[in-house]
Amino acid sequence: MFVPMTGRELSFMERFKSGELEVEAGATLMLEGATSPHMYTPIEGMGLRYKTLETGKRQVINFVFPGDFIGLQAGLMKEMQHSVEASTPMKLCVFNRSELWTLFEHHPERAYDPTWISAVEEHLLGESLAIVGHMSGKERVARALVRVHDRAFALGMVKENKLPLPYRQQDLADAIGLSLVHTNKTLQKLKDQGVAAWQDGVLHVKDYEGLCKLAKLDAKPDIMVRPLM
Repeated sequence: MFVPMTGRELSFMERFKSGELEVEAGATLMLEGATSPHMYTPIEGMGLRYKTLETGKRQVINFVFPGDFIGLQAGLMKEMQHSVEASTPMKLCVFNRSELWTLFEHHPERAYDPTWISAVEEHLLGESLAIVGHMSGKERVARALVRVHDRAFALGMVKENKLPLPYRQQDLADAIGLSLVHTNKTLQKLKDQGVAAWQDGVLHVKDYEGLCKLAKLDAKPDIMVRPLM
């Protein structure tokens, strides 16, 4: 699902990369309101982005998959506007934030890539807001599961219609604007209908076409070719 790099781009990325980092599940990679000297691309593992509300509760923004780019906000705005947490053990490619402007100055073709990634994330957030405002609870849950499935499918993470989904039901509920109780009941209905079952950190999509129909989407994995930082 990633755009191939030219030899020149690969050589630059090898210099741009400062190392690799392994963290345990639960580790905070980025903290809202804080600066960070690094940016990351997950190589293995999954995480989530969230904002902390005034009440102390957190609002999940979206889920982090291998190949995502983490920390661009801190690189451009000096501090993070949300937090990023590892939901599983993760292995990450590390970049020095101080080198970001070198990317824009000397490799504008690569500098376009994080700009594109940022634009796509904005588009997906806009879609999420539209879903919250105009879809029923079942449609929201179904669409979220389809989107997660399609992303995992593109990364080769779906085996026998099963994929890792190492989150809490509360995380999904936050991400789609539903209560935990409503989300739990909806997931149970999907399971009873033989469409999808989520248990012990694994999502089993038993009827992909049926799930897409509930989500009002075409029954074809939406694989968006994207750059890899």
